[in-house]
Parts: sequence; structure tokens; C-alpha cells
Amino acid sequence: MTDATLSARAFETLLGEWRGTEPVYRALAERTRLLILDGRVPVGTRLPAERDLAERLALSRTTVTAAYRHLREQGLLTSVRGSGSVARLPGAPAVLPAPPSADYVDFSKAAPTALPWLADVAREAVDDLPRHLPDAGFDPIGIPELREAIAARYAARGLPTAPDQIMVTIGAQHAIALLSRVLIGRGDRAVIEAPTYPHAYEALRVAGARLVPVAVSPHDAGAGGSGSAGSAAAGFGDLDEGEALAQAFRHANPTMAYLMPDFQNPTGRSMSEQTRERVLDAAARQGTVVVADETTAELSIDRAFSPLPFAAYGDAVLIGSVGKTVWGGVRVGWIRAERPLIRRLLAVRSPGDLGTPILEQLVVARLMGRMDDILALRREQLRAGRDRLEALLADAFPEWHVPHVDGGIVTWVGLGAPVSSQLALAARAHGLIIAAGPRFGIDGAFERFLRLPICYPEDVTGAAVRALSLAWRSLAGAPVAPEPGLLAEVV
Repeated sequence: MTDATLSARAFETLLGEWRGTEPVYRALAERTRLLILDGRVPVGTRLPAERDLAERLALSRTTVTAAYRHLREQGLLTSVRGSGSVARLPGAPAVLPAPPSADYVDFSKAAPTALPWLADVAREAVDDLPRHLPDAGFDPIGIPELREAIAARYAARGLPTAPDQIMVTIGAQHAIALLSRVLIGRGDRAVIEAPTYPHAYEALRVAGARLVPVAVSPHDAGAGGSGSAGSAAAGFGDLDEGEALAQAFRHANPTMAYLMPDFQNPTGRSMSEQTRERVLDAAARQGTVVVADETTAELSIDRAFSPLPFAAYGDAVLIGSVGKTVWGGVRVGWIRAERPLIRRLLAVRSPGDLGTPILEQLVVARLMGRMDDILALRREQLRAGRDRLEALLADAFPEWHVPHVDGGIVTWVGLGAPVSSQLALAARAHGLIIAAGPRFGIDGAFERFLRLPICYPEDVTGAAVRALSLAWRSLAGAPVAPEPGLLAEVV
């Protein structure tokens, strides 16, 4: 829950192109509904006062009042006289949604299903548990065998690593939050890619960072190129990514940069080895700590080159996890950093949590030795998923631009029109949950894009594309009235 207040100006930016053919009050309410449901307006946020928003949008106050009333009737706003209108989700308490019903296909999460042999490995890991039981069980840094296995994996990939350079975390998101708390002071600047992983920039904002976005082109920039991201990164859109990041480091003097160099979420692009060297060299000259999220780094399908881990090209902190390789339900991630930073992370961790669960660490320790087998399986699953999704989209949406990604778990589709939020609303009415493009930016940009996962089974992908086709055709028809109470938790 947050107690943030959204200004009328900031809310106008989030709304983007919201007017449609329906009555103005309903169009405003429907766009606000989507912003709440997909997290762009977090639960607990105070919306602008009716008078302020009416003035900003050049509407009558009656229109804004009607829109807010419509949202209250659907359980998406709570209004208290003298306190304003606060975003919420239907049902109390409103901090977490009920899971979608079986009637919905949730295409908002980019994560594969569990390994077929995960249950067997979990049962085997129980046999390793007794030797840990005499201890208290609170483990803020990670059990030795898992840190050794993670370090060995980095060494096998070409980056010598000692176990004491590893801290085990409760997933990658926990790692991002910990690093943000340690590296960012309130008001410090942090460079991010645009578009980027939403929960990462949210963690940076919670730590007090002022965000500096730098445009990232899709893997196949045939529909818009870097200019398509320029609205989210003014001043850098005409530069190649390496020079744009270097320029951002020079101009903004950021304390930290959060990057995804391999199969970036959501664009699917990978940095060239030359760009990696240039970026880290520029960061070192400026004193910027680069945090590289490598949660998808080894999920190549047919990438033409095999880069080393990002820190092999210069000083960088690495984040990894098993959420995209093993299963999202195994909440184990890690940070690879120099020893002084590991000590600082240990010092700040205990107020938030007391360590990573031992049994899950034992499961992952057993799986790290089988990572080559895991990646081979995932490679074939992702290849099939990518090819299937591309074929279905080409048949159903010939006007869309679908990049041919060479790895990772998503593709960043160009819609050809700024209708991503409208499409996300329409999709809900047809039983499909998707995350609108602006969810991956910080200023309402990316309405021309849609992130779609390539890691789902064939039947789920087929059902999703069928629903998406119905939603796309409905945009020219009647106003959309989506099912309330669904939240797209983007991962």
C-alpha cells in the first residue's frame, strides 16, 4: 500500500490518448481503471482532486465527478470527504487481488511452467535438510553449497568467481530492492532503459531515485527503431544504445544504472560485446555502479554470439535467479558483487528479511549442476513457443510488426497505432489478461507496443491469440466494459 499523491499533470501523462467514441466520463473512467488494474497507478495512490483534473484536461468538473463516481461503483476508488479519492482494488482488503478465474488466460506473466523433474529434485533435497536442522535456520547470505554452485556456474561461463562474492536472495526482485536500498540515496539519479522491467524501476523509485531513461530499440527495429522509444528518453533517441548510455552517464552523473544486457525485458534485444565494453568503460569513468540483471542471460534460442557474463567486460554487479529457468515458484536469486558490497548488503538486509529459505536453496543447489540440461530443455520449449506465436500473429494480425527474437521469454510487438491500453481493456472482455505497453515505461509512452510471452504451452498461446484477435476487432466497435478486479502482475 502506498500513500503517494498523483498530480493532475502526472496523471495526464499516464492517461495518454484516452478519448474514444464513448461518453467522455466513461472513457476517462475506463482508462483510469486500466491504470489501476495493471499497476501504473498503485493501490493506495491518491488521485488528483476533481477540480484540478478537470482544469488540466479541459473538462467540466461534472465530467470528472461522473468518472470518479463510475470508478467508485466498480470498487476501484475510495473517496472520503476532505481526503480525496484513493485507488483500490475490489474487495477488502484491497492490497492483493483474487487470482483470475479459470475462464481467463493470463498472458501478462512472462515465465515458463515448472521443470518436469522439479518435484523429484525437491523430494531429493529433503534428504539434505537434516544436517541444517541443528542451526537456527536464518540464512542472510546463502548456504555454502549453493554459493559454491553459483560461483562455479559463473566460472564455467568465463567469469572467475569466489563463493564469498555471492549473496543468495529471495528471487531477483529481492536482489534489485536490496541493491537499490544500499546504492541509492534519496534524490540520487539512476539510469534505466526505456522500456524496461516495471518492478525494477518501482524498486528504484521506492529507494528515492530520480530516474533517467535511455531508449532501447527492439531486437528487430523494423517498426520504429530507437525513435519509437524516444518519447521515453528525450535527447538520446537518435543515438545507438552504447553512446546513449555513455551520454546519460556524463550528463546525469547517476549513482546507479539498472540494465538488462541479454534478451531485455520487454524488447528482447541483446547488447553487442562492443557495447558492453563501451557502457562499462563510461560508467567507470563517471563512478556509476552498473547493476546488470541476467535472469534471462542464458536463455538463448539461436543467438549468433555467446557473450560472457556482463562483469567480464568491466566492473558490474550481477543479478541472477532461477525464476525463468527452473520455475517462478522457487524464490531463489542471487547477487554477484565485490566483497565490500556484499558486506554492505548484509548490513541492511535484516530489517527487511532474515534470509532465504533453506529447503529452496537445497533444491537449487542440486539443480545448478544440471543447468546445461535445463537450458537445453528451455531452448527447445522457447523455440517452439516463439515459432508458434510468430505464425499465429502473422496469420491473425498481418499489419503488426512482430520481431523475430533469438532468445529470452518475450517479444515486443509493434501495433502500428497507439492503442495498447485500449487493446488491454478489450482483451479482458474476451477472457485475456495482457499488460499494456505503457506498463514498461515511466511517462505513458509505448502505446504502440505490446509485450507478449513466447514461453507458454501451445494450447495457452493459441487461446491467447484467439482472444486477442477478438479484442483487436472489437476496438472499432462498442465501448469495452472489462471485468473488474483483475490485476496484471507483470514479471
